[in-house]
Formats: sequence, structure tokens, C-alpha cells
Amino acid sequence: MKTKPDSPVSMLDPSVLLRPEKVYDGKPLEAFRNYEIDENDPIKERVRRTYYEMHTKQTYDFVKGRMADWLQFNHFKMSVKDALIKLNELVDESDPDTDLPNIVHAFQTAERIREEHPDQDWFHLIGLIHDLGKVMAFYGEPQWCVVGDTFPVGCKWGKSIVYGDDSFKDNPDTYNPKYNTECGVYKRNCGLENVTISWGHDEYLYRVLVHNRAKFPKEGLFMIRFHSLYPWHAGGDYKHLMKPGDEEIMKHVTEFNKYDLYTKSAAIPDIEALWPYYEKLIAKYIPGELEW
Repeated sequence: MKTKPDSPVSMLDPSVLLRPEKVYDGKPLEAFRNYEIDENDPIKERVRRTYYEMHTKQTYDFVKGRMADWLQFNHFKMSVKDALIKLNELVDESDPDTDLPNIVHAFQTAERIREEHPDQDWFHLIGLIHDLGKVMAFYGEPQWCVVGDTFPVGCKWGKSIVYGDDSFKDNPDTYNPKYNTECGVYKRNCGLENVTISWGHDEYLYRVLVHNRAKFPKEGLFMIRFHSLYPWHAGGDYKHLMKPGDEEIMKHVTEFNKYDLYTKSAAIPDIEALWPYYEKLIAKYIPGELEW
């Protein structure tokens, strides 16, 4: 991969390779996902603006409209590697824990999984590609409907959603009796896979992988589809919509998320050196140009 001479990737010290003491850099776990409002902190203010816009505009009808558009898979064709390289140009505006390009986070996540699960190569690749759906940001979608935590639409907002009820005060679904009850348009215990989630990179990449016949086990696809659904797997909301078997989905998602979240730091892996290993995995599980 070509990088600019002064880019973070090209300035890597190859000895820094994601050992726990390197990754956390002394940062306590409770310091991650800090969404307190501070107008004097440009990163916190950027994050707040992204979420408030997301929570204002992500209605049930909006999500259905984005799905009708993007799930035709006729927007562009691109290989997994090219999509990953594209993420070198993206800084996630919803993330309070890092301002590095998204490709760095991809390799951080994958290498940490590889360290702790050396025999599960499909899991390594899931870590690498989990944010690939963010390529939508390069094809017309604003970041507020690409990045960030996701949440069900079509029912009452969960109590643990970041920034809380205030951030939804201008969303028309907040006042629509069809959508603002506990179950809304759903039936109790309908199952997580039957719930419409706010539009973003999780659902999109999951659908892209299924459409392009990726060879991942189902638990890998669950990790992709629900890894940003923090109000569910971390906040304890929406349990009334779960059906038997959804606990198994949560188990896989929470196992993945400890690598997604807690590998964010200033430590940068040697991406050039790692490409050959991951190119082999791409060829094994999701080769060629994909329809996006």
C-alpha cells in the first residue's frame, strides 16, 4: 500500500505490535467511550454533532429508504483490499477514542484477535474488515448515517443510547404513536434479526457479504451485523425483542467487541508487513471484486 511520506502508517516503528501494555498506553477501560459534552474539546464536539444529527434524521422511513437504495448492490465494484485502502482516507467523526485513519483501527483489531485466537483465521479477517461498510462515506453518504453506535428504529428509543432523549427531541418518530411505544412496529420476542436497525456500516457490510457469498461462519456474520448495536449488547436495552437463540448472537458480538473497542490507541501496526497474511485470508473467504 502506498502512503504519503509523513503519514502515520509510513512512520511506524515496527516494534510496536499491539501488546496489551502498548495498546492501552495506560488508559483505563472506563476512559473509553467518553461522550461527555465539552464545547472546548474539538473531538468531543465533533462526536456530539455527529450523533445529534444522526438521532434527528434516522427515522424508520429514512432507514427503509436507504436500504432500498444501497441493497441493490449496484453502486460500485471493489475488492476487499481496495476498500481497506480507501479507509486510510477516513477518520470516524463519531469516535471519541481515536483520530487515526480507519484502516489503522482495522489492523489493530485484527492483530489483537490473531494474537488471542491464532487458530481462527476467519476471526482475524472479520476483525480486519468489520468497518468496511464505511466506504459509503465516499459515495455520497454523510457520516451520520455511516458511522457510530446503531439502535433500533420503529420503536421507543433505548435508555442507554449515547446522549439520551435530548438528542432525539427533533426526530419526528419520537412523537409518532406508531413508533414510540416499547415494541412499536414489532412483536415482543420477534428476534433481533427481524428488527430494523438505524442505517450504518454494520448492516450494509453484512448484506454485502451475504450478497457476494462470503464464506464466513454465521458467528462472524453476526459480529459484523451487530457490533455497533451498543444499546443492546452493552446497554441492556431491547431484551423484550429477543427470541431464544439471540443470547448466542450476543455472546459472539461481545467477544468481538472487546477487540474492536479496546485496541484503539496511538500504537500503529506495520501494515505493509501484514498485508501478505491478510491477502491470503481475503482470497480464502471473500475473493475478487465485490458488488457494493
